[in-house]
Amino acid sequence: MIYTTLLNIAVFQGIILGLVILKSSLFNSNSNKYLAYLLFSLSIVLLNYVFELEGVFTSYPVLRFIDDIEWVFLLPVFIFLFIINRIDNTVKDKQKHYLYYIPFAYSSIVSITYDLSNVAGLFKIPDSSIFIINILRLLQLLFAVIIILFLPLYSYFMIRHLKDPQEKKWVITLLTLIYLVLLVWLTTYMTGVFLGVDISSTMSVLALCATFIMHWTAYVGIYKYKLAKNKDAIYHLLNNDAALLYPHLPMVQDNTPQEYKESITADNLYFQKLELLCKDEHIYTDSTLNREKVAEKLGISAGYLSQIVNTITGDNFAHYINQYRVEAVKEMISNSEYENYTLLTMGLESGFTSKTTFYNSFKKVTGQTPNEYKNTIK
Repeated sequence: MIYTTLLNIAVFQGIILGLVILKSSLFNSNSNKYLAYLLFSLSIVLLNYVFELEGVFTSYPVLRFIDDIEWVFLLPVFIFLFIINRIDNTVKDKQKHYLYYIPFAYSSIVSITYDLSNVAGLFKIPDSSIFIINILRLLQLLFAVIIILFLPLYSYFMIRHLKDPQEKKWVITLLTLIYLVLLVWLTTYMTGVFLGVDISSTMSVLALCATFIMHWTAYVGIYKYKLAKNKDAIYHLLNNDAALLYPHLPMVQDNTPQEYKESITADNLYFQKLELLCKDEHIYTDSTLNREKVAEKLGISAGYLSQIVNTITGDNFAHYINQYRVEAVKEMISNSEYENYTLLTMGLESGFTSKTTFYNSFKKVTGQTPNEYKNTIK
């Protein structure tokens, strides 16, 4: 009773946490969505195990279709895609992501075809074809070995492209936990298939380990700022998402004064990364730079990026970037190496796309036109 309750809590937590990641601007990004898919898949695996323990498949044989699909094949795929989407585009663009779904797709087709015959009774697989079915099952097992053993190892190889040491440490830990569980599961499963020994006790322990991964991801990955920096922001987010998911539940009245309600502060991890991108990598010199490009680099949504910049600086994203461009032009004007450059050339070199945008932004930031500023420093 207690054991299945723990599993049910983990299933519920995985689904809710996955929805929070997908729905909220605080967490939602192209990489984090795969973390949500990972939690959903892990929840389905645990739910199937609960159904097995409670005899649900005996009472409702049609649910065997869900159980016989090897959802576990998706776990190494989603953790890999979570990692690959957090690194730079040059590495990411080389990946053919659809290939990683082939083992899951193949396994699903074989399992569903078999269940349509043995469970649903829609047709009968002739006895002469049993040999072919066994061959297909062996290929399915081969796919399991390939995807579970080698894709996590490839993921370790790709982690080296992550630039943030704290993020790298957290992702390595998550990958290691999942890899160990998958490795033990594969070994146990093959032992049961080929040696015919009872593997139920080992599977029970593995299910508990999966619940630990779920709780650990929620606490360390979310609450302890690895996916989002500020704990207060997450608290308000979860309250807001709870209101969306369960509108009939009463929410606690917030009596906090308005000046203390804002949870995004200057030490926000993503804002610090943005500052480094501007100061060290000079991303503002890219004339095609926009919110979406920067948000992708940071691993967050464009909406949350705007919220961060607006809250901390009081300016919109475009003005924030243009301030760096204006400062770059001012440095060029003061540097004798650029004395042969025209003011417009300096502006274009700094990332402005036109003379009008350059002059308007310069005047807005400094209160002077570029010509007036150049004359004042002579």
